[in-house]
Amino acid sequence: MSNPEISIMVFGQLTDITGTSSLQVPLQADSDSMKAELQKRYPALVYARYIMAVDRKPVTGNVSLSGQSTIALLPPFSGG
Repeated sequence: MSNPEISIMVFGQLTDITGTSSLQVPLQADSDSMKAELQKRYPALVYARYIMAVDRKPVTGNVSLSGQSTIALLPPFSGG
C-alpha cells in the first residue's frame, strides 16, 4: 500500500522553482516534515522566502497534516 498523496498549491514566483502551480506529494505527518520533503524535491526552496498555509491559515509553528488538509505555498506579500 502506497502513501496517500496530498495536493499543494503554489503561488507567485515559487512556481518558477517548482515549475508548476500544483504539486502532488506523499502526505507527511506535519508541516515541518512537509517542508523538508519539498526542500528535498526542490532545493531552491531552501533559499526562497515563503510561508506555508494549511487550511487557509499561515503556519507559525509545526502543525499536524491529514489527507483532508489544504496546503498552499505563498510568497511574501508587499504592502502598499
